[in-house]
Amino acid sequence: MPDPTLLVTMFALLLVIGAFAGVLAGLLGVGGGIVLVPAFFYAFTTLGYGGPNLMQICLATSLATIVVTSLRSLHSHNRKGAVDWDILKTWAPGIVIGAVLGMLVAASVRSLALQILFGVLGIVVGLYLAFGKPEWRLAESMPTGVKRALLSPLLGFMSVLMGIGGGSFGVPLMTLYARPIHRAVATASGFGVLIAVPSVTGFLFYTPVGQTVPPYSLGAVNLPAFFVVIAMTLITTPLGVKLAHATDPKPLRRIFAAFLFLVALNMLRKALIG
Repeated sequence: MPDPTLLVTMFALLLVIGAFAGVLAGLLGVGGGIVLVPAFFYAFTTLGYGGPNLMQICLATSLATIVVTSLRSLHSHNRKGAVDWDILKTWAPGIVIGAVLGMLVAASVRSLALQILFGVLGIVVGLYLAFGKPEWRLAESMPTGVKRALLSPLLGFMSVLMGIGGGSFGVPLMTLYARPIHRAVATASGFGVLIAVPSVTGFLFYTPVGQTVPPYSLGAVNLPAFFVVIAMTLITTPLGVKLAHATDPKPLRRIFAAFLFLVALNMLRKALIG
């Protein structure tokens, strides 16, 4: 039986993490995974669960929350007619393949490699949030053929290795190919489902080796973290939405970009220096 004091501390940390992730999701439209993965990492490390496969637990638990939040978001966006189902259907096979490959790679490498990858890609996402322009374009229509066959699995693969849904990569990709931002956000919620469901299914059967697993975990998914975070995001996301409508989002995006940049640098520091 785990130490009751440790369980209370873990529960309190998860409440804060879930509340913060929910507010950011509503305020900036940023998927929870980009916040949850480093937050889980620091929380579990603080509680004494550091180890060679800790990042796998963080990725899997983050992706499990994305199954619920993406389905809820997809349903809401679809009721407003904002989901581009043609893009979702044609990109789905590649994204699913990439997600499965991402899960297999994540399960086979050490936490250190995943920390470095998260740090590097986190910096890239932070720079885009800070300096990206809505008018940037690569083309006036979404890629098809060979280009889509390469980009769709890459999107799924990289998202799983960061423990994130479809927003962080999918929204910039679609806006760069001239999709309106509201349709890009709506369609990316469908990407999140395609990324999270197959990868979480695999992680449920994955047993971290040489790792003290946080209590009440199923495979690499920590169930208390999953349920507490989901409960808190359901409460706090509407608060973030209200704040978004009451404030100018541009400086807020840059503040979050700076925050993400620092988190990513710290993850790299821990990976490279210890």
